[in-house]
Amino acid sequence: MVDDDETLAHGRASLVDSLGSRPMRNVELKSRDPDPARTLELALKLGASDEGEITQRDTYFGGSRARMKLREQTPGDDELIAYRRPDDDAARVSEYLRVAVPDAAALKEALDAAYGTKVVVAKRRRLLLWEDVRIHLDEVEGLGSYLELEGLVDGDDTGPASERVERLRAELGIDDANLVPGSYSDLLLDTPQALLDAARAVMAHAHVPYSHFAVGAALRGAGGGIHVGANFENAAYPLGACAEASAIGNMIAAGETRITAIAVVAENLDICPPCGGCRQRLSEFAGPDTPVHMGARQTTLGALLPESFGVAELRG
Repeated sequence: MVDDDETLAHGRASLVDSLGSRPMRNVELKSRDPDPARTLELALKLGASDEGEITQRDTYFGGSRARMKLREQTPGDDELIAYRRPDDDAARVSEYLRVAVPDAAALKEALDAAYGTKVVVAKRRRLLLWEDVRIHLDEVEGLGSYLELEGLVDGDDTGPASERVERLRAELGIDDANLVPGSYSDLLLDTPQALLDAARAVMAHAHVPYSHFAVGAALRGAGGGIHVGANFENAAYPLGACAEASAIGNMIAAGETRITAIAVVAENLDICPPCGGCRQRLSEFAGPDTPVHMGARQTTLGALLPESFGVAELRG
């Protein structure tokens, strides 16, 4: 158990920012941890203080521009956390707001009714502190063992926090192959079936009175949300739109500009590849390694659109 609650800056409501204040920032790094016992031993040898274990349950909700989760934890006060962070293997800056929650059950019910629950992340966290860096040794239900480093940024300069995180990464022997760009919620949500189910559901709303060729598309944004679209036709044939284009519009309207996974399904086909135009549209927001689930087959956007034209080519 935790010996000193006052050291638990990660879990105490008295230390969190309110929505009216300036967001706090961390430099963060996440990795799979093949040997948690060794990681703990190395951290303690470096002089990290062991603050004990926390049981946490994070409920993520949809409909927001930032990631939003309700954290219920023991020990520590429950809190609502909204944060923005780029998905990157390297250490990256996370900006976040935390608000104490006196009645987590009631708030969870209200947020679920308003925005819908996306996923629940349950974990057991061993917390260590080393030179303003929080070291999280996490056992995540459904995922396994992970390691997080969070260096607190003091003021506007992220350099010192980045240096501490990078030093810890080297001392703990974190291998590049184990780095994780997204959040635990992304890992739990990132299943082909979830995207394919969303694409099939929206396909039922396709407006295709002329071709009778219904298509549904689902895109996962960097924030973890799923954005869907169906194709629609017009009596003036060229004025219709593909399902992928509709989904991109919905994604942008939700404040997302990056695609991490794609699914496309058709009522009349087992395998539905995006058309050439949609491959180009998708490449504006997705990288060549982005997975594309085409019904019964999976590929990547790079395989569908090799040597694509993008911003780099536009600038010459």
